Amino acid sequence: MNNNRRRNFRNRQQKSNFLRRRNGSGSSNTFNNNGNISFNRNGSMNNSHNVEKTMQKFQQLAKDAQSNGDPVLAQNYLQHADHYLRRLNELTDKKENFLDKNKISENSLTEVAFQEKKLS
Repeated sequence: MNNNRRRNFRNRQQKSNFLRRRNGSGSSNTFNNNGNISFNRNGSMNNSHNVEKTMQKFQQLAKDAQSNGDPVLAQNYLQHADHYLRRLNELTDKKENFLDKNKISENSLTEVAFQEKKLS
């Protein structure tokens, strides 16, 4: 038998860097003034695709709960979906404002370049 044989495990790096990630204060999970733990979302709420996907997930969960005869759970899921819909609208408005701002600045730069060519 091989009972006397010792297996040497090599040290592997952690699969996720969760324990090594740190925010500005030096710890991964810190307590805010109100006592809640702040978790780093890595920007998932700023990606409109992720927000839309999450909204659709909650809408589907609400439909499933309604078909299973649980109106309270269905309403809960619909409220979650509504939250993500509002967040999606905020992100699209922010994106449109950013695009409009860039378009205006590009137009003004084009006008300035045109006038400089006209003067020279």
